[in-house]
Amino acid sequence: MADDRRRRAFIGSFTAAGGPGIVTADVDPGSGALTATHRVDTVPDPSYLALAPDGGTLYAVSETTAGTVTAFRLAAGAPEPAGPPVPVAGEAPTHLGLYGRHVLTANYGSGSVSAVPVRPDGTLAAAPSGVLRHTGPGPEHRRSPRAHQVQPDPSGRWAVSVDLGTDSVRVCTLVDGTPAVHRETALRPGSGPRHLAFHPDGGHAYVVNELAPTVTVCRWDAAEGALHPLDEVPVLPDAPAGDAYPSGVAVSADGRFVWTATRGEDVLSVFAVEPGGGLELLTTVPCGGHWPRALTAFDGVLYVANERSGDVTWFAVDPGTGTPRRAGSLAVAAASCVLLG
Repeated sequence: MADDRRRRAFIGSFTAAGGPGIVTADVDPGSGALTATHRVDTVPDPSYLALAPDGGTLYAVSETTAGTVTAFRLAAGAPEPAGPPVPVAGEAPTHLGLYGRHVLTANYGSGSVSAVPVRPDGTLAAAPSGVLRHTGPGPEHRRSPRAHQVQPDPSGRWAVSVDLGTDSVRVCTLVDGTPAVHRETALRPGSGPRHLAFHPDGGHAYVVNELAPTVTVCRWDAAEGALHPLDEVPVLPDAPAGDAYPSGVAVSADGRFVWTATRGEDVLSVFAVEPGGGLELLTTVPCGGHWPRALTAFDGVLYVANERSGDVTWFAVDPGTGTPRRAGSLAVAAASCVLLG
């Protein structure tokens, strides 16, 4: 690990909207409270971050038209760039994940997934080894592919790419360094899938739908690399009063609860996981700010990046009910994601 004496958080933000870039914060081991320590503004719009398995390297996309990914060395101080930004041959990357000695980026603007090789020292190759371009229109041909998230499955055998434009999830492998579709799973037309989170049992996954607003419960078959939709559950107890756009989804470490964040309504939804992986909506609570773009669960604490109010709010989670209780916040303009490492 970069520093075994303390836990740190890394916060991405939109510099084009006044964000500070990447903020590093110390995490209080008892309460989970955040204290900002450093900021790095060397790359524009680092909207999403990922950590190397050994914790020594941080990777950040730049959600710009000419999208890039950058590696940062982690030591006791601020993250330090480990090479120049690498073009991903895709527009507006919104997410990234590490898979098979590659960084994969989900490029929202171009509806594609890029694979950038990772060298043994954690630095990045100078260019992608391959790009997968999603195909297919959305409902009534009104939407084009919009890759919003890409991540490995718990087994490490597959990568899944969630596409808001085609209302589908693609299960992928790497073939000679290029992402290739193994199987594509269609979700309900018009649902607009945005992000997916796996259950700790490795046999279920939950897809939050931005345009519905709902969560799709799925069975995940790692042996076959197959995602099977089972049910679709509303994230709100009543029809939304206005605009409601779910953004993030997280699963508790013990697998008993699922949380989602919904922008516009500005709430967190709490679900109990039923036997068989189904979801029961228990309650909703205010997100602690405005426009919750992402949430992360870690060590009994839920962290929410509130983009438009410019803060990261943390919540202590009741272990019996899964209900988050607001415990504090850290000002970070245009916050877009929170990563614990």
